[in-house]
Amino acid sequence: MNHIQAEVCQWRRACLNLLTGLPHRNFPTNPALRANRASTRMRGDPGPVQIVTVNKEDHSFDLDTEALSRILLRPEVRDKDVVVVSVAGAFRKGKSFLLDFMLRYMYRKPGQDWLGQENEPLTGFSWRGGSEPETTGIQLWSEVFIVPKEDGSEVAVLLMDTQGAFDSQSTVKDCATIFALSTMTSSVQIYNLSQNIQEDDLQQLQLFTEYGRLAMDEIFLKPFQSLMFLVRDWSFPYEYKYGFKGGSDFLDKRLQVKPTQHEELQTVREHIHSCFTSISCFLLPHPGLKVATSPSFTGQLCDVAPEFKEQLHELIPNLLKTDELAVKEINGNKVTCRGLLEFFKAYIKIYQGEDLPHPKSMLEATAEANNLAAVASAKYQYYKNMEKVCGGDLPYVAPDSLEEKHRFFMQEALDLFSSTKKMGGRDFCYRYQEQLEGELKEMWESFSKHNESKNVFSAFRTPAVLFVLVCLLYVLSGILFFIGLETISFACDCVVGLAMLAMLTWAFIRYSGQYREVGSAIDQAAGVILEQVHNISLIIIHAYVYVSQGLNSPQNCIDMFTVFHSSSAKDILHSRSGLYNV
Repeated sequence: MNHIQAEVCQWRRACLNLLTGLPHRNFPTNPALRANRASTRMRGDPGPVQIVTVNKEDHSFDLDTEALSRILLRPEVRDKDVVVVSVAGAFRKGKSFLLDFMLRYMYRKPGQDWLGQENEPLTGFSWRGGSEPETTGIQLWSEVFIVPKEDGSEVAVLLMDTQGAFDSQSTVKDCATIFALSTMTSSVQIYNLSQNIQEDDLQQLQLFTEYGRLAMDEIFLKPFQSLMFLVRDWSFPYEYKYGFKGGSDFLDKRLQVKPTQHEELQTVREHIHSCFTSISCFLLPHPGLKVATSPSFTGQLCDVAPEFKEQLHELIPNLLKTDELAVKEINGNKVTCRGLLEFFKAYIKIYQGEDLPHPKSMLEATAEANNLAAVASAKYQYYKNMEKVCGGDLPYVAPDSLEEKHRFFMQEALDLFSSTKKMGGRDFCYRYQEQLEGELKEMWESFSKHNESKNVFSAFRTPAVLFVLVCLLYVLSGILFFIGLETISFACDCVVGLAMLAMLTWAFIRYSGQYREVGSAIDQAAGVILEQVHNISLIIIHAYVYVSQGLNSPQNCIDMFTVFHSSSAKDILHSRSGLYNV
């Protein structure tokens, strides 16, 4: 019996759709009917087409280029200027429900009441009652409406439905990306709100539009076109009347910038005004308790409140009538359907990449700012303390003493960071502590180099090493030549020549400031020579210590060289008793 009733209901709906001029689209709340609708669309019937999908696992976005191309590259529309009407806002606020009334208007016949029959179910974009979200990603109606304008030209009209923001499955980035994409690609963005325009609604709009503006190329005009605040379930008609007039007065008050306002409130309002070429508002009454509470409601007008239907008669035609259609423009240039496809491709690539910063929740952004402030405070304390020790024109400080001061001041800075009250929890704050430690080490390296530059002997280390090398090799060359080793003596003379050339080159670089890379290489070579000489001298000292202590066996000599090559010079000096008495 139930099966027969269902078939009868489906047949009645199909008949009503044919009478009103709408193509046959089954009611979408039943999964079986959804599947049937999908199969009929495969045969060419109009219906919603998913063009942007959201991967809930990694929160990435994919553009169905093939599906979008089938809509926008049809021969009859691809070169026509495009009008895109989009509805965006929080989930479960009736966006798809509103778009289906727009579809009725677009499918109307001349002389026919476009709202339809009293018992006609509302079909088109998938919608249903309840608390769970229905639309995901971004959908376009598969049929592009060609509308003639008064000047004889034709425009292509697209209707866009978007995923509701702030559901339990979406991150702030998901919401921002969907809203930004729909705003960037639409000529009219309807911001669907419930009951009022609250301050958090404006702040979210600021975040979403700024995220969209970041993804666009450098622009010299306002980045977006028309924005309409659609306030649903308006309960104060005695203050501001339903419709555009009451909405305009209400919006002027909400977006007014006053000198007495806090700077944050002024910034939000100025940002919104700077983003859109036109901003309007419409106050829409509640559709009626049966619409909101009845699980059997299928969109029939007989269950809708009269004032709601009356305001729909004002809202929808004003949005979609011929002389009100706003062609999509980007940077002052009109966009065709073919061009819109390319913009979709370009924008989705930007949001798929890592070039844009990720928008954050208010808590996360506040916690990040709180921790960064603590990091900055700790760094400043370390910097101020180190400046008092070795900064500016203060004299050179012994490296060991400076390193001891560094450790003490670094621990003080870390203690200051730890004692500062911060938001975000232990794990969140630990990331910033690691960041602070890394930045303090970089500052220490900078202070250490600055202190080393004050060492007069360090400044003349390179020429001193090269000069001593020249002298030693010159004497060695003379001795070798005297004993008849002319070849080796000649090699020493060549090295002397190279050392003198390096010394002159170093002097020229220091004087002129050019070829600094060559100067650094000469400094490094001099450092290597000095280190090798130092190591040889340590070997000689160790050999003397071992011999003086009677440790002159071959095994002890091997032990000496093993220890030398496995330890630093300082460790070796500390490891042998009696060395400092020598």
